[in-house]
Amino acid sequence: MMRPVGLWRLWWRPGTSGSAGCRKVASVAPPPGSTLPRALNIFDRDLKRKQKNWAARQPEPMKFDYLKEEVGSRIADRVYDIARDFPLALDIGSGRGYIAQHLNKETVGKFFQTDIAENALKNSLETDIPSVSVLADEEFLPFRENTFDLVVSSLSLHWVNDLPRALEQLAETEREGGFSPHISPFTAVNDLGHLLGKAGFNTLTVDTDEIQVNYPGMFELMEDLQGMGESNCSWNRKALLHRDTMLAAAAVYREMYRNEDGSVPATYQIYHMIGWKYHDSQARPAERGSATVSFGELGKLNNLMSQGKKSQ
Repeated sequence: MMRPVGLWRLWWRPGTSGSAGCRKVASVAPPPGSTLPRALNIFDRDLKRKQKNWAARQPEPMKFDYLKEEVGSRIADRVYDIARDFPLALDIGSGRGYIAQHLNKETVGKFFQTDIAENALKNSLETDIPSVSVLADEEFLPFRENTFDLVVSSLSLHWVNDLPRALEQLAETEREGGFSPHISPFTAVNDLGHLLGKAGFNTLTVDTDEIQVNYPGMFELMEDLQGMGESNCSWNRKALLHRDTMLAAAAVYREMYRNEDGSVPATYQIYHMIGWKYHDSQARPAERGSATVSFGELGKLNNLMSQGKKSQ
């Protein structure tokens, strides 16, 4: 499947055809250009902050919210699937609050929403959950260990330079077993469970979603990515692409993936990762040798059940 990283590096790949809570704002963002000593340095985090702030300042930012709205809704559904409430929750890279708007105060008592873009926090969506907005970088989380019951992140961690360390910070900030779905587009799906386990999570679940969106052409797709604040921010990006190169890429894209109606599809692949921090209340596997029934006896039971069905 073609992946035009020369144009932008993102977590999408071209598809085949076919009453508001009380809100406070605080700032703990690191100075521009700050990096962690042990972190990989692939992405320009200061540029990503500028891109997201620019997108949030546009006259109609909701025009480009369709993907983040959809993924936020799907993450909220996963939270509702858990039969418990969460008094204190954290959304890392919340943007305008795409997860919180789909949850209620019966499930989440209070929400801390963090993002590197102050304009996104200022223009956050309404929710009935009491919320606190914190200007913070995903790579510099300012919270103490065992602070939150629930930690979520949607369409944000794919721009983090050191994903393993970010996952370790998620584990440190959760208390008494939390829930952490997020995406990681530059990591192979079979490595995600290993990363979660290494970060200190257990009872792991990893699954993928694919969302296909049809566009008039490649340039409209690029416009929407820019409007989402998802333009390329890697350090090795090209400063300028020639017009001929862009036109040629658009022509190839249309020729290879065009739908019958003339539109071109893009498939966004979302990785959902769920992990729980260890707690005494969690179910644990029985000790080895504690079984009271052997596999041989189970086989006999299956035979007896089969014979009973035949005699009926």
